[in-house]
Amino acid sequence: MSTLTFEYAVRDRAGKLVKGTLEAENQGQVVQKLKTMGYAPVSITKTNSGMNKEITLPTLGNPVKLKDLAVMARQFATMINSGLSLLRALTILADQTENKPLREALASIRADVEGGTSLSSAMAKLPKIFPPLMINMCRAGEVGGFLDTVLLQIAANYEAEVKLRGKIKSAMTYPTVVFCIAIVAVIGMLLFIVPIFAKMFTDLGGELPAPTKVLVLLSSVAKVGAPVGIVALIVFSILWQRIKHKDGVRMFVDPLKLKMPVFGTLFSKVALSRYTRNLGTMLRSGVPILQALDIVGETSGNMVLVKASRDVQESVRRGDSLSQPLTEHSVFPPMVVQMLAVGEDTGAMDTMLHKISDFYDQEVEATTEALTSLIEPLMIAVLGGIIGSMIIALYMPIFKVFDLIK
Repeated sequence: MSTLTFEYAVRDRAGKLVKGTLEAENQGQVVQKLKTMGYAPVSITKTNSGMNKEITLPTLGNPVKLKDLAVMARQFATMINSGLSLLRALTILADQTENKPLREALASIRADVEGGTSLSSAMAKLPKIFPPLMINMCRAGEVGGFLDTVLLQIAANYEAEVKLRGKIKSAMTYPTVVFCIAIVAVIGMLLFIVPIFAKMFTDLGGELPAPTKVLVLLSSVAKVGAPVGIVALIVFSILWQRIKHKDGVRMFVDPLKLKMPVFGTLFSKVALSRYTRNLGTMLRSGVPILQALDIVGETSGNMVLVKASRDVQESVRRGDSLSQPLTEHSVFPPMVVQMLAVGEDTGAMDTMLHKISDFYDQEVEATTEALTSLIEPLMIAVLGGIIGSMIIALYMPIFKVFDLIK
């Protein structure tokens, strides 16, 4: 880790304010040095400039994966539950974490906590690393005195989310690979194989069959269209990364996801599982319900559920039922609404939400397996049909070659 420069303001033993600069690897080392010198730190600010400034490359999305947070939360909970102090646990985590951005974030949190800041407040300074759900649950655990229990719940929640994502990725890998191979094969044949046959047919003369004419035309278009298409795809990918999280775009795209013919049901079940699991985990951790509802909508990943969550929040704020507004949103099946109503009546809302989440986790697994079983033969048939049609169109004129030679 490179050496950084910090400006500090401290008070000496006489209470006089003293300012200066120190070089260290992180803020925690500055605090230790100042305490060793007999000073009481007031403020410490990093002032990297010129040649000392560390150059960082921009990253897409969160540089810390959900799996890294799950592992960190479980290790953190184990150490706190074993009697280690908060600072000692943070030091160990910062030393052993493999993910560099998370390691640096933990070192920064340790320095803040050592300076008197609470754990949740230190996490809140790094919103790109730590999600709001994790920050608010830690805050509830600090207030209630059960931080280790909350960290275990965070770990279990994120591990379930990682498992869910893994199931979806494994189910979608095969169709995606086959689809990409089909596109590459078609473009390759149009750019390299069809032109050779077209020249041969032109040299021999004669009238080409209609399918062959279409194939030759597509080959001519591909020569011009392929480079343009590649550039357009790259530009679209860059633009999409910039605008896909904007509310206007999501309000248009997210409802369409849930209405897709084959995958709409899967997207809906994934969003419901994520929504109910996160809400149940936050309520069980002692996070106030209005604050929890404000967060879980965004964590579901779909604006339809964000809107539903806001309606529920308004209903609860007025003192009305939590489950009643959900009947106005078709994304929530009647079973979910009724189970939430029962949980609300019995005071076991968190337990009911986790039961709903477990149910939809199983539904997602069953749906992905069914989709995989259905998509695999369909993709093979489509790939075989496209390549086979192109080969037939190429070989149809060959049957007339001998007549043309004569």
